Amino acid sequence: MQKIILAIDSFKGCLTSFEVAEACKSGILRVFPTCNVVIIPISDGGEGTLETLISATGGTIVSTIVHNPVMEKITASYGILGNRTSAVIEMAKASGLTLIPNHRRNPLLTTTYGTGELIKDAIMKGCREILVGIGGSATNDAGIGMLQALGYRFYDKDHNLLGTGGQILEQVAFIDDSSKLPELDQTKFIIACDVNNPFAGENGAAYVYAPQKGATPEMVQQLDKGLKNIANLIFEKYQIDVQNIPGAGAAGGLGGAFVAFLNATLQSGIQVVLDKFEFECQIKNADLIITGEGKMDAQTLMGKAPQGILKAAQKEKIPVIAITGGFEQAYTLNSGGIDAVFSITPYPVSLDKAMDKEFATSNIEQTTVQIMNIFHIKNKVKL
Repeated sequence: MQKIILAIDSFKGCLTSFEVAEACKSGILRVFPTCNVVIIPISDGGEGTLETLISATGGTIVSTIVHNPVMEKITASYGILGNRTSAVIEMAKASGLTLIPNHRRNPLLTTTYGTGELIKDAIMKGCREILVGIGGSATNDAGIGMLQALGYRFYDKDHNLLGTGGQILEQVAFIDDSSKLPELDQTKFIIACDVNNPFAGENGAAYVYAPQKGATPEMVQQLDKGLKNIANLIFEKYQIDVQNIPGAGAAGGLGGAFVAFLNATLQSGIQVVLDKFEFECQIKNADLIITGEGKMDAQTLMGKAPQGILKAAQKEKIPVIAITGGFEQAYTLNSGGIDAVFSITPYPVSLDKAMDKEFATSNIEQTTVQIMNIFHIKNKVKL
């Protein structure tokens, strides 16, 4: 083995992407001490993306005061990458469901205003490329809150300035972009989005996602009518048919707002990360790629990090092995292109024990040694 790529997602609640890869590297070097082991810490664009990209690029974490989904002031963080002109933002840090308790979750009231404040802060610090992960939202406001923080204004039919939250969507009659942040026109937005839901309708933002954010059936109907109203206004003002853009319904319509108002590109979360790492260049001439995540099953091949790794590997005809805490439907994973899947759990243990950091680290190293031993002896055995 001359070159092995380690591109493994975090084992959530246990080990970071980099920690998993370090343990794996130790196992490889026990068997192939001269092997060139390349660690590429990854995430799928959701939780952990910020830390992954900051660590990999030598960037910095920035903290600032913003408004949470119910317009209370909180401290939230984002990252500025090593090039000092690119920022990475997880909208959940300001507008996420976990920021408010169950009894206060109401998408008629919650807003993406704080996400807009994070974007504005990054722009004011000189960033002209913004990567935004939009998973885990508490909102269904069509991104209006974010836009309000960036200088957009929304009025009702009587030209009254409207407030925040999904409750205003039906009332919006006029969109005023004359006071928007001027720097927006010089800023590139790339959005990590792993859903294809339309803006409105039975498969749209309100019907599919609003119930888990606290919406009653009546609220869902109201929100969906509001989304349709916003879609019509966007078409009238910008000639953009946001309803038919796959992923426009992500994060309560935030995906559509990014495209329509900020000329953003929606990409799969893992692809955003891999592009930033120039992954296809880094894997050239590799003998093997090892990927994985905490648990693997058929869902792994539906847009999660290992699938993105697999697609790149297949282009270069590089074999792919996966390690994981546990797996189901191994044959499905194999037929999907992963050559072999290995669980790191050596014997039955409790979940707490399996997720113990020291225990998991040791098991990753031991499992990797056994995988490498197979390659070590392959030339000695005639199959």
